[in-house]
Amino acid sequence: MTSEQQAVLAPASPDEAPRGPGEAPRGPGEPPPVRAARRRWLLPLVVALLLGQMAVAMVTTAVQQTPTIDEPVYVGTAAVYLREHSLRLNPEHPPLGKLVIAAGVALARPHVDTSFRGDQGRVGRHLLYESGNDPGRLLLWARLPVIVLTLLCGLVVFAFARELAGPTGGLLALALYAFSPDVIAHGSLATLDAPTAGFLLTSAWLLWRARVRPRRCLPLAGAALGAALATKMSALPAVPVLLALAALSVLHRRPRDWRRAVMGAGVVAVAAVAVVWAAYLAVDPRLRWAPPQPVPAVHGLRELLVRVLPFPEAFRDGLRIQFAFEDRPWQGFLFGRLYTGSLWYYLPAALLVKTPLGMLALWAAGALALCAVRRLRPAAPYLLAPALVLLAAAMQGARDFGTRYALFVPVFGAVAAGCAVLLRGRWTPVVAGALALWVAVSSVRTFPYYLPYSNEAFGGPARTHLRLHDSNVDWGQDLGRLADRLRERYPGERVWLVYKGSGVPSAYGIHAADPRAVPPGRVRGLLVVSDSAAAKARGRLAGLLADARAVDDVGHSITIYRR
Repeated sequence: MTSEQQAVLAPASPDEAPRGPGEAPRGPGEPPPVRAARRRWLLPLVVALLLGQMAVAMVTTAVQQTPTIDEPVYVGTAAVYLREHSLRLNPEHPPLGKLVIAAGVALARPHVDTSFRGDQGRVGRHLLYESGNDPGRLLLWARLPVIVLTLLCGLVVFAFARELAGPTGGLLALALYAFSPDVIAHGSLATLDAPTAGFLLTSAWLLWRARVRPRRCLPLAGAALGAALATKMSALPAVPVLLALAALSVLHRRPRDWRRAVMGAGVVAVAAVAVVWAAYLAVDPRLRWAPPQPVPAVHGLRELLVRVLPFPEAFRDGLRIQFAFEDRPWQGFLFGRLYTGSLWYYLPAALLVKTPLGMLALWAAGALALCAVRRLRPAAPYLLAPALVLLAAAMQGARDFGTRYALFVPVFGAVAAGCAVLLRGRWTPVVAGALALWVAVSSVRTFPYYLPYSNEAFGGPARTHLRLHDSNVDWGQDLGRLADRLRERYPGERVWLVYKGSGVPSAYGIHAADPRAVPPGRVRGLLVVSDSAAAKARGRLAGLLADARAVDDVGHSITIYRR
């Protein structure tokens, strides 16, 4: 007797009673209509709640934070795109991410002084502070499109993990993504790191789906890869990996058909190149390109790479500028050590500090599941290979400025962690849920100070500045909070300020002098120093800090001393 016959002949349980006239009978184990409807609604509800809390966290952060160091450049460039259709500003980054920001800038309708000329930093500050615009309102509008993209990436995280590990895995992945302090911090800024990571994950997900629907998914995967390349050049190391995955997806569908595999990779490549060109054409249909300053010369393999890339000349010159940045002797700060150059282990160490401990454990469990669980092994290259190659490339970079250069790690890591629910063990779901809850609590406790987050093993956000600097802690985001603190607690006192950022203190009512410009004996009263400046303090500033007493903290990124 077949299983179907046994199911028909088996006595019906209360849940398997016949349905009404015209309805098909429920199968064995199928829940009754009310329970099934509840289950159908429960999953979207939880997804909406997770993304809703993430949206609240990001919007609140966006409202409260003043411009970070890079944002005026991108906002000013976006305004120039809208008014002048010119590629002259910020050529070191392709235009798509700034076009996304431009959508918010256009809705804000700022006044743009088209007669003003200056470098990209001055253009941004002039737009925000000297053109009659409300900097807070304009910056919020510029940040909102990035927030929307970050939330949409959350849906990709959920969908990818759900396909691999079911609804429970999808919810676990989305929870880790939605509570990730790094993703919230950078997803709420008008910068390029979060969009790039989201586009790369989307490309990997579509390549995974191409194993079943290659004709539909390969061009879309190429478009997502092109969007990443058209946003930030740091996505370039992912290109050979994703093209190889495209071929692998075709081979899954048609084993040993290497011709079609190569054609599939070619489709992805052509779509990616087309999107990059489209981004530049969207700014200037005539592709006028005259560098505002001489483009640095590069040599050897770098120049060969630049020449063979099938992208507009503006892209290739931007890549030359990026290579020149890599040759500069930047300063870094790690675990209290100030150094010149770069450390290959900087990014892994910074991720160890700035990632919730429960998330680190789930990343490891997810990677183990991808390698150990048979049904997950085919997905391992799609999740682990892009993240590892991008991380290896980022570790070779010269700028040890923050985990934002590896923001793809928590994005890809969230999907991988969702696969941990498929590890064998009675307590696996309970442990995974407990770890996810720990991540959520750790994230909520740092609200709304996500940029300076560090996990409990390293003392939390209040002590991050002792181990890291720059965008890990203090990116200029707390100038507004400093103004409020001085007004509320220290009215009328003399203020000396060393601020690391792109904001204009006087625009927030902060009237202070630079303590490094006068003899040390004259510096009396409140000495306010950005924590990144304090971490790198040498000479006169170091002497001033040695004789000062810390009395207050602003946003875990600025310290107020008294002398």
